[in-house]
Amino acid sequence: MGRLFGTDGARGVAITELTCELAMNIGRAAAIVLTKHKTAGSKAKILIGKDTRVSSDILEAALISGIMSVGADAVTLGVVPTPAVAYLVTKEMADAGVMISASHNSVEYNGIKLFAGTGFKLPDEVENEIEALILDTPERMELMSGTAVGRVSELTNAAETYVKHLVSASAIAPNDLRIVADCANGSASATALGLFSKLGVRADIIFSEPDGCNINDGCGSTHIEKLCERVKNGGYDLGVAFDGDADRCLAVDDKGRIVDGDRLIAIISSKMKSDGALRNDTAVVTVMSNLGFHTYMKEHGINTVCTAVGDRYVLERMLKDGFNIGGEQSGHIIFLDHATTGDGQLTAVKLLSLLTQSGRRLSEYNDEFTDYPQLLENVKITDNKKGLWDKDENILAAIKEAETALGADGRILVRESGTEPLLRVMIEGKDADKVNRCTKLIADAVRDKLGSED
Repeated sequence: MGRLFGTDGARGVAITELTCELAMNIGRAAAIVLTKHKTAGSKAKILIGKDTRVSSDILEAALISGIMSVGADAVTLGVVPTPAVAYLVTKEMADAGVMISASHNSVEYNGIKLFAGTGFKLPDEVENEIEALILDTPERMELMSGTAVGRVSELTNAAETYVKHLVSASAIAPNDLRIVADCANGSASATALGLFSKLGVRADIIFSEPDGCNINDGCGSTHIEKLCERVKNGGYDLGVAFDGDADRCLAVDDKGRIVDGDRLIAIISSKMKSDGALRNDTAVVTVMSNLGFHTYMKEHGINTVCTAVGDRYVLERMLKDGFNIGGEQSGHIIFLDHATTGDGQLTAVKLLSLLTQSGRRLSEYNDEFTDYPQLLENVKITDNKKGLWDKDENILAAIKEAETALGADGRILVRESGTEPLLRVMIEGKDADKVNRCTKLIADAVRDKLGSED
């Protein structure tokens, strides 16, 4: 992980940590690095999208200033999902794309994600080059003047163009489905109504009234309880929940039960296999995927490949070995035949296509899974103690004790978040009581040695 860029771009508390000055310099450095092979005399074009956070406008202005100051043109997209930026970069033949968003994080955070002209997130080596330009050799960022500065313009139909792209990936059969879509008061608020209307699905759209401060606030894929109640009590066929920038999707079945990313990948992969569309009969997931998921995949003749946590690592493996579906338990799912990054609304389109073609209810698919008890606890740590957990004797002893207690039927995964000051403790096993005790054992050891007082 770099000094500025974590597992999903640069992120921090907006304005105080992710400052306007830093945003401007990211704009400058990204424009220089990502367009350095541009033909002499031609202006580079960089697209900028944003989510609904109150700080997104400020950071957008800073990015525009940085991009234009080194002679590149900035094209604003307005409020759009992250995957819309990735798609529009290629459609508009831009040189790069920027998304201003902190995804599922609360409103005080914001972030900057960068896309190459191919629509893919940047590899580590390119992010490192941008970081070095900002932090080590800022004097190399040559500023333009006079007519050499860039210009700014607006792509007014960005959201509509992206919706048309999603509709083109649909295979939804005639249906009478009633669904609920939770937009997290985020980017999906700009696209979900138009999407489901064009798909011919009766959808009630909720949490789609952003005010700059209510993004992810008790709603969306990280706060799905209200959607579960709405679906169960309202007689809906299913619900879908997006996060703040709509690159995630979780679902709720007709009984009000959560269908996480593992299950969505499994269900859709099985349909792709039966259609002959699943490349190498393989799906790519992360080490967080439940053991019950792997059992289901084996029973359906589907291979699984595991990577480190993070959709960038899933994508890298998909590209390396030619696989076309992969994702995370959290709901980041990549359909490489249609997209270059995780796309929550595309996931919803694929799920609805499957259900309308099969005529089955989502609860029937959900019933086919038996998950191992799994518990994830996020322990807040202080910034100056990052990277120390696996060097502390007390924490390592607690992990060893938990491993012995769980035996061969369980597993432990401890890792630092790439986007927040958290240590994630995930334990899985056949015995739920043991899972709970072992999770508490390790989490308490982390709090004692590294914990924040907040």
